[in-house]
Amino acid sequence: KKRADGGSSNVFSMFEQAQIQEFKEAFTIMDQNRDGFIDKNDLRDTFAALGRLNVKQEEIDDMLKEAPGPVNFTVFLTMFGEKLKGADPEETILNAFKVFDPEGTGTLKKDYVTEMLTTQADRFSPEEMEQMFAAFPPDVAGNLDYKNLVHIITHGEEKDQE
Repeated sequence: KKRADGGSSNVFSMFEQAQIQEFKEAFTIMDQNRDGFIDKNDLRDTFAALGRLNVKQEEIDDMLKEAPGPVNFTVFLTMFGEKLKGADPEETILNAFKVFDPEGTGTLKKDYVTEMLTTQADRFSPEEMEQMFAAFPPDVAGNLDYKNLVHIITHGEEKDQE
């Protein structure tokens, strides 16, 4: 049996079926031109859809350099597998939030979180949004402390406020 250059024997065995489906949805969202590959234009369009309009060309080039070749779904999944290997769930979830927080403030605007969760991939219903904000209320300025949220999701209790 020959395997594809740069591929692992079976990257699909690293993840559960539900996880693969979620990665497929994320890949489909990022593959803006629907050609089966994520390229520079797809990344730029994805960032624009997330509200980041001034992404430097080097930043996009650096992202694509991490891949062994053109980024199809199998390469995308392999790259995630490598990034997640050894990462604990808290770190993994935090890193997902950090994508939307380029300044690293540790908070996200309630309205932005609502927009993302109700318009992208596995959409939240208004009831689910209400439940989430009841469990994790934003501060008076309307910011959601996602570091605390992730800690509660992964550890089950609120972090002691220093």
